[in-house]
Amino acid sequence: MTRPTSTARPGASSQRLGRRTFLTALGTVAATFATGVAARATDDARDAATAAEYVDVQLLNITDLHGYLQAAPGGDATITGNGGRTYTVGGVAHMAAHLARLRAGRANSLFFTPGDAFAGWEFDAAAFADEPTVEALNRMGLDFATAGNHEFDKSPAMLRRHMEQGVPFPVEGRDATFTDSSGARFHGCDFRYHSANVVRGSDGRTVLPAYNIETVRTAAGQELRIGFVHLTALGTELLPGSYQPGLTTLDQVATADRYAALLKARGVGALVLSVHDGAVAGADFNSGSDPTGPALDLALRVSPDFDAIVTGHWHSRFNMMVPDPDGVPRPFVEAGCHGQLINEINLRLDPVTGQVVRELTVSTNHPNTRDIAPDPDLKEVVDYWAGQAAARDAARIGRQTGSFRRTRDTAGESTMGDLAADWALWAGRRPSDPENDANAHPNVPAQLALVAAAPRVGQAVIAGDLVRDAASGGAVTFGRAWRAVGYGNPVVTATVTGRQIHDALEQQWTRAASGELLFAPLAVSRNVRYTFDARGGVGDRVDPADVFIDGVPLDPAGSYRLAAPSYTFLACDGYDALAGFRAPYRHQRDFESFVAYVRETGTLTPAPLDRVTAAHADRRGAEVGTVREPGPVLHSDGSATPRPQAAIIAADRPAGIRAGYRPPC
Repeated sequence: MTRPTSTARPGASSQRLGRRTFLTALGTVAATFATGVAARATDDARDAATAAEYVDVQLLNITDLHGYLQAAPGGDATITGNGGRTYTVGGVAHMAAHLARLRAGRANSLFFTPGDAFAGWEFDAAAFADEPTVEALNRMGLDFATAGNHEFDKSPAMLRRHMEQGVPFPVEGRDATFTDSSGARFHGCDFRYHSANVVRGSDGRTVLPAYNIETVRTAAGQELRIGFVHLTALGTELLPGSYQPGLTTLDQVATADRYAALLKARGVGALVLSVHDGAVAGADFNSGSDPTGPALDLALRVSPDFDAIVTGHWHSRFNMMVPDPDGVPRPFVEAGCHGQLINEINLRLDPVTGQVVRELTVSTNHPNTRDIAPDPDLKEVVDYWAGQAAARDAARIGRQTGSFRRTRDTAGESTMGDLAADWALWAGRRPSDPENDANAHPNVPAQLALVAAAPRVGQAVIAGDLVRDAASGGAVTFGRAWRAVGYGNPVVTATVTGRQIHDALEQQWTRAASGELLFAPLAVSRNVRYTFDARGGVGDRVDPADVFIDGVPLDPAGSYRLAAPSYTFLACDGYDALAGFRAPYRHQRDFESFVAYVRETGTLTPAPLDRVTAAHADRRGAEVGTVREPGPVLHSDGSATPRPQAAIIAADRPAGIRAGYRPPC
């Protein structure tokens, strides 16, 4: 079949609808899209089911599953739809049942995700390197995926070699490559990941395929091709969880337009843009109102050759049509998060040109309700990993001779803070991991470490106390270590000046509007000692001569290799004195790294609280300052959000573009 290479709009080839009719409907859409319209290109789309002369294609997608196999957490388990009706949603076993119903009788059906399927926040998936999520997606028949920011939470090599190909990463049966619910070792994804705009900063090569082309068949057996171009959120490499110094994200519109032109030149008739970036558009999951956000800007500007825009990342729920740059409506959708919704887009393709007849496009968000019988195969997967997680949670990995608590002395020091700082120093001195392939600088070991024990803003990497369990002889279990430290960010080593270290120590103190002195203590590693003057003013409490690293006074003009969570280097917790750090090197993620530290250390013993001294604390006019603990980030129902999500939401960064709304992942 000869396929067109022009960019003429599909409406011109419609066999049923006149151009005048389409443009009349279009005028209404273009004028009112900002307040929301039904998710049909025109009223004629209501009759699309009877359009037998076209090729029917069903696109199903979910987004931001984040490894929630059992159910959506807290307030995310309830969503609002048409007419204010509420639905209880979540869980892959129920999702599989809904997918089977939606796919029934459909000859041409494709199932995909615009990202963040794993980097799981549910312990059952996260504790097993997100392999349970991949098993569930394989069983549900996912065809392909866009890489979200969280797919880069470890490394591109981990995504390609382990998640796609099943290569152990790094130790089989301990860190990855576990036995799945069928009794087989993890073999990787039965689908592939894509991104057109994540490239290596060294040479500009994409780290994943930019697009994929899928084939559907006409009633006569002819093949038609649909191209899918994939984009990852701009700035993914600079987010604290997916911080990857060797990667860069390219401009989304320019990248999408380039690949649209390439695919059109190859004769691909229909195009879909799957983008891990989002928007907000009201509370009703099956319509859209007052939309705003980066994905909306993209949808209004990106090539009119794209017939649908499928989004994610913002954990939003909407389903609407927006006009392309030529004024022709196309679907613009986001299917929530954590397994809340399944989005369905029905395209009708002209069997001669392979192009989408836009007038007949229909899109619907289906709630993943829990009021139907779960799919038995997926229920087996969920139940199996729940049992495996319970056993892993209780597995002994080390012992402790005493309790580590966040309770601070007068100088702001605590045994738990000291433990976290010592772990960060250990992590910052680890040898290079061959699978950690997105660093741009050499691995130069850390000389000291800083950890925000009670940060100025954001969330603390220290999640709780590590209290000795006398009944078990002080056993430290996998689950207790996993939950004690971390929110999914890597430890980073970078070069800073002695002045930056000094200034960061000074930033522990600020004055509230009320005049109260606030204290946000930084924990320091075991080889650091320093004294602050409790009588000093804000910004004048620490003398560099009173800061010692391995017994040597701090040199403000000198250079040091500092280890800290990426969250701290990126000033998400408010210590911006470290901005401008140089030659960063990314190490392992925090909770996995802390588990490895406990394993290697074997026995944890609380150290004396002698690293920080508050001078003149008993003198007149002395103030140490009031510590304000970061509060929990809550769902609308009052339940706590997962720690990785809370850390992102509470981070010190510019507010989102909509009345303070921020993308939550």
